[in-house]
Amino acid sequence: MSDEQATPVFQIQRVYLKDLSLEQPNSPAILTSTEQPSVDIQLAVGMEQVADGIVEVTVTATVTTKIEDKTVFLVEAKQAGIFEVRNLPEDQMGPVIGIACPQIIYPYLRGNVADTIQRAGFPPVHLAEINFQAMYEQQQQQAAASVQ
Repeated sequence: MSDEQATPVFQIQRVYLKDLSLEQPNSPAILTSTEQPSVDIQLAVGMEQVADGIVEVTVTATVTTKIEDKTVFLVEAKQAGIFEVRNLPEDQMGPVIGIACPQIIYPYLRGNVADTIQRAGFPPVHLAEINFQAMYEQQQQQAAASVQ
């Protein structure tokens, strides 16, 4: 085994906003309402192999606010990062891609979502800090349960 193959590599190649969508389907009528809207936030993590040792990891947030059954606004943002990950033991690859990479990407996503909502004329919605380790472990448990 050469030294190059033995040395673990983890590098950020690029972090970027991959997709962003804002909808206000009931504007301007809904904007005159004085009721507090309900806010629903959904998060998802994805991974795609780009090349040998290169992965793209995405974190997607969907923020939906409604008053009764009418949507005030819907924001969907997908933040992505390209990472070089080589020569890691197989048991470490999952946690690096499922925990470390999303932790790097997530602050960018939080800023982009808050900025987009504020630019749309609403008070910003600040996404809470996420424990990606707990999220990853829960996904692993669900995957193991579905195999049995």
